[in-house]
Amino acid sequence: MEQGPDEFAAVAAEGVHETEINRSRFRCALAPVADEDDARAFVARVRAEHPGANHNCWAYVVGADASVQKASDDGEPGGTAGAPMLQMLLRRDVRYTAAVVTRYFGGVKLGAGGLIRAYGGVVGEALDAVGTVRRRRYRLVTVTADHQRAGRLENDLRAGGRTVREVRYGAEVEIELGVPETEIAAFRAWLADATAGGARLELGGEAYFTG
Repeated sequence: MEQGPDEFAAVAAEGVHETEINRSRFRCALAPVADEDDARAFVARVRAEHPGANHNCWAYVVGADASVQKASDDGEPGGTAGAPMLQMLLRRDVRYTAAVVTRYFGGVKLGAGGLIRAYGGVVGEALDAVGTVRRRRYRLVTVTADHQRAGRLENDLRAGGRTVREVRYGAEVEIELGVPETEIAAFRAWLADATAGGARLELGGEAYFTG
């Protein structure tokens, strides 16, 4: 199984931060996105909300391993807007996030260096203002137990701070949860001890949860 990074950051919800630099307004909108289609839709929505802006520059990073990285200067001099926005997202270890900086020109030219600082800076400020959450990599595991044991077992798991995803009731009870890869062996030993060997453990794929 190919492993992604142990953790990364993402914005928890949409948010906006605005600043003024030499009479130009820079408005950064951030949003969590599940995939590239989500990111493109968010860019289009912000652009539609600000048709009178001089520029709607954007950048987004999708994938736990940042496999998708896209950016646009939207008419600003090449490399002065989208690239510094993207670099700020990557420097902050941010994934599954889109940023759109809407600029209303105030009459004073900033020069290439000024633009790079402005576009990168407003994304950094927006990340601070909106806030990010850490997403950690877990291995999905399914614990199967009889009904007699399952209730107490679920309580013990939650009390121990485990991330229980789902509980399915059938002939037996299946409890799906996330366990960090490094804790699988210890978890297996704990489970055998807690249920006197009466529960089965099945390993699944990996997923990222907030935590």
